[in-house]
Amino acid sequence: MDKSIGKRRLIVIGGGAAGFFCAVNAARMDPFLEVIILEKSSKILSKVRISGGGRCNVTHACFGIAEMLKHYPRGSAFLKKPFHQFFTTDTINWFSVRGVPLITEADGRMFPESNSSASIIDCLLKEAKKYNVEIRMNASVEKIEVNDLSAKGSNTGTKKFVVYMGNKSTLAADAVLVASGGYPNAAQFAWLYSTGHAVETPVPSLFTFNFPGNPITKLMGVSVGNALVKIAGTRLQQEGPLLITHWGLSGPAALKLSAWAARELAGKKYNADIVVNWVPGEHEQSLLEKFKQWRFQLAPQKLINRNPLGLPARLWEFFMQQSGIPETTRWADLPAKEQNIFIRQLCQSSFAMKGKTTFKEEFVTAGGILLSSIDPNRMESKLLPGLFFAGEVMDVDGVTGGFNFQHAWTSGWVAANAITTIAHD
Repeated sequence: MDKSIGKRRLIVIGGGAAGFFCAVNAARMDPFLEVIILEKSSKILSKVRISGGGRCNVTHACFGIAEMLKHYPRGSAFLKKPFHQFFTTDTINWFSVRGVPLITEADGRMFPESNSSASIIDCLLKEAKKYNVEIRMNASVEKIEVNDLSAKGSNTGTKKFVVYMGNKSTLAADAVLVASGGYPNAAQFAWLYSTGHAVETPVPSLFTFNFPGNPITKLMGVSVGNALVKIAGTRLQQEGPLLITHWGLSGPAALKLSAWAARELAGKKYNADIVVNWVPGEHEQSLLEKFKQWRFQLAPQKLINRNPLGLPARLWEFFMQQSGIPETTRWADLPAKEQNIFIRQLCQSSFAMKGKTTFKEEFVTAGGILLSSIDPNRMESKLLPGLFFAGEVMDVDGVTGGFNFQHAWTSGWVAANAITTIAHD
């Protein structure tokens, strides 16, 4: 049993970005608050470490709340109030004053100036050490109970919560923050059900599309700067850079579409027709007119050598092959039938998606604790005061580009601010 009952205590369940940010800020805001992080695995801040190819995409250079909210397929309305408390500029300033300046890339993603996630991890660990945050590894949680303060002989004193650990020990706490991240299935939320909270069924988000056996996968490594990707039979579509991989399609356009279509694709068991327009802004009729001009303007030249649309050479050659156009074909000799097939390939390439692949191990979940049970001004449970949530454990998720981390920093800070207010009451 827990013997340390005199000091007010916060237990943070989860050693990821949201949990750490809450812990170090709460400890800083209230020096008299004992803070303990419980991490079930042997690794802390694992997503921070691998994000952005090991560089850590800390946030996004978006400084308007209304614009920022457009990047969250789920939870955008909920985030409006928290973002008014702690937003992008606050994140930038928080890390900057602690010696970790951020830089902005052309696409708006923000990384530490060192280009290494180690800078973010070291910063958070330094804060934890500075404010005496205790970190316990391999510390799984099996249950949270509300302490019966009227029970005689209770050795948890006046603390409100009892946290039951996997090793059969218990910890008492005045406040508990759940920042245990996303889960691949609802069953893993089971220990939270006892608190009375309902869960929106979790499904994967931010994944790549698999096209097993499709010849386009032979072009792995080829990318286009802008393409329009759609799910056939729906209105779901996204535009942006697209990358062909050995399993199918990845890149921002595919990843963003996977986020917005997370539930739709889960319902289809990841079997769907994916349609790509490799030249957004063009359609079959507009390209037909341009092809007519090019047949005259580029008449003596071979198609394979003259690509007026600026597509990657390997992709252009691939579409020629798929359209039955020999490499020796000159623009003047392009047959109408093959030309029309070629144009259709450019505007409406169709691929049979059969399965998905997690993007660089950066698993993101759509689903989690129902937002209707959480106060967005405090990240506190409406059902059980003193219980708080932060990060991906809630039914909030963003597209790729630093938006999920911004939610982690914001929800962690808002929870810390509310928890320390409780600690002073």
